[in-house]
Amino acid sequence: MTVRSLRPWAAVCAAIALALLTTTLTPSSSPAAVSPPGGPAFSPHSARAALARLLPRHASQITLVPARRPASGDWFGVSGRAGHVRVTGTSPAVLLSGVNWYLKYTARVDLGWPGRSTAKLPRTLPAPDGTVRRQASVPHRFALNDTDDGYSGAYRDWASYERQIDLLALHGVNEVFVQMGADAVYYATLQEFGYSKKELRAWIPGPAHQPWWLMQNMSGFAGPVSERLIEDRAALGRRIANRLRELGMTPVLPGYYGTVPPGFAERNPGGTVVPQGQWVGFERPDWLDPRTGVFSRVAASFYRHQRELFGDSAMYKMDLLHEGGRPGDVPVGDAARAVMNALQTAHPGAVWTLIGWQNNPSTQIIDAVDRSRLLIVDGLSDRYDGLDRETTWHGAPYAFGTIPNFGGHTTVGANTAVWAERFDRWRTKPGSALAGIAYLPEGTGGNPVAYELFTELAWRSAPVDHSAWFAAYAERRYGRADPHAARAWELLRAGPYSMPSGKWSEAQDSLFTARPRLTAASAASWSPGAMRYDPDTVREALAELLQVAPALRTTDAYRFDLVDVARQALANRSRSLLPEIEEAYEAGDLPGFRAGAAEWKSDLALLDRLLATDTRFLLGPWLEDARSWGRTAAEKDAAEFDARSILTTWGDRSGSDAGGLRDYANREWSGLVRDFYAMRWTTYLDSLDTALVTGRPPAAVDWFALENAWNQRHDRYPVEASGDPVATAAEVLDALPATAPAASGEAR
Repeated sequence: MTVRSLRPWAAVCAAIALALLTTTLTPSSSPAAVSPPGGPAFSPHSARAALARLLPRHASQITLVPARRPASGDWFGVSGRAGHVRVTGTSPAVLLSGVNWYLKYTARVDLGWPGRSTAKLPRTLPAPDGTVRRQASVPHRFALNDTDDGYSGAYRDWASYERQIDLLALHGVNEVFVQMGADAVYYATLQEFGYSKKELRAWIPGPAHQPWWLMQNMSGFAGPVSERLIEDRAALGRRIANRLRELGMTPVLPGYYGTVPPGFAERNPGGTVVPQGQWVGFERPDWLDPRTGVFSRVAASFYRHQRELFGDSAMYKMDLLHEGGRPGDVPVGDAARAVMNALQTAHPGAVWTLIGWQNNPSTQIIDAVDRSRLLIVDGLSDRYDGLDRETTWHGAPYAFGTIPNFGGHTTVGANTAVWAERFDRWRTKPGSALAGIAYLPEGTGGNPVAYELFTELAWRSAPVDHSAWFAAYAERRYGRADPHAARAWELLRAGPYSMPSGKWSEAQDSLFTARPRLTAASAASWSPGAMRYDPDTVREALAELLQVAPALRTTDAYRFDLVDVARQALANRSRSLLPEIEEAYEAGDLPGFRAGAAEWKSDLALLDRLLATDTRFLLGPWLEDARSWGRTAAEKDAAEFDARSILTTWGDRSGSDAGGLRDYANREWSGLVRDFYAMRWTTYLDSLDTALVTGRPPAAVDWFALENAWNQRHDRYPVEASGDPVATAAEVLDALPATAPAASGEAR
């Protein structure tokens, strides 16, 4: 996950990007590799290249056959014999989806995100069981939240994005939100409206915080950015968009809906702006009234520069008045109509994509525009009960969506049983406007079983048998049937992966990662305040995984799952242990308090050692990625601060403390646990110990100052794993109580 592979071509790409930022010459767009209904077939070259990356030892045994897409939509077929597998599909990405279906249900191996068991494939691929044909039940198969770049890694390199795109295609996704390089569009556009380069570079936040700038929530933090950074991001964004097109996937690009820097009206007569107030401690950018002629000119410039940099798309994402935006005296319907008109002027026939979140989109937006040009990607489909999207959204097309992860938390779990039942019921009900699925975790790279089940919904014509699906997953996840793996995954299915709807779409986070206090109920301010499932299911699943046959323990998937489940079992202990420590402290029981505090500190040390055994749980790569984008020492340090702060304080003191954003992106990573979370808890518990001994109140701690001092550091962390995951996971099991004590708080 470093940018090392980016650097050999960085100079060339930067030069290209700079030219594109300063000229009106328009490079040709890569056409989407897909056959329209009745149109000519496409070249499978890009799918073959992806297959060679994903299955280098077996790609030659798979023949990819393009097929024309009928009016009924995408489909794939699998047939052939041993060593000669034939996959037919209606786009390069659909071909890869067919390959994945074969891997899962014939070869019985997993190529997950993350974790794989393809090392267990035999030398000769097994014959398909007859001919399989699967039809997509929905046309829209959308992926990635607006926040993904911030919480999954804004400083990743091309190799990382290439891998992500391959895995999205492999799992049937055909529409992907791409915001990498959007800063270059604003940078070029707003120079035409009275702003200097220096002013704009100060207004644009650091890359890890740019998603919230694009959503009109904040600006400037962790800046200023350098022009070279803007150029490099534009070059990478162009490459991402082109790869998606090559695979027949749609890059969904940010659209323009009115975000402007301070002082816009003074520089542009006739440009009326609406102040947007604050967003959890940050001053929001102003909103340019879309009804004005100035808005039309800004939007036209924005889309022109975007086309020059990234080519055209058929889908553009915009969320008016996101999370508390203020319309002022601007009629929302009129604003929406003007935003849509600007989009259609630049890109006739394009679809305006919006997220279904909180009270958005309002019916004022929906009723003001052509609903056939809308797609709402619903972030709440599995979270609340009693939803009727057809009524709420007046029949506008929408995608059944989930946000199973907030902030990139490492917690396991999702409302998968809700998906298995609700998606098909909503899709088939009379008058349904459901037209897709939308996989919208705020941070990707965890919960591989959830990703796999959710994306598979779009390729099934009937409800998923939840128990049977998990049983099959347990077999292919490690490349062979194993009774202990089967039992482990049944326990996980019944526990963290059968959480109910009603309040949440994510499991609880870890109290080890919370800012210290004895009554802490969550680390992130908006996370569940109690266990959402029986913690014994995870502890018992860990015991089962430790008994999986040694021959299967060599798979990448097993190693990831073992560390992840052991991590979760230990994290769950934090919810029963902290109340024990509180009880001892309040009772003035010094020996009892010290015993609990010692266990807490020991658990944190053990947790860090466990996480160190897998590179996917290391802080080091995250920070090295950030530094690798800098050209000077100052740029490297600024990028590292951006990458550190998003994980900890999130922003400045007002956003972190009064706004409640601190620890929103908490995660259990080696290095972060040892030097940040353990540092905080040791400081706190030691102060309580002193208070018990002296009889005085505990010393006050300026937590933000302590946390932000860590953000400013530049110490290095390992980028390679160390230690034995199996032995360390066994230590975790030994350290846990035989039966988990009841955790405090209201369940579910």
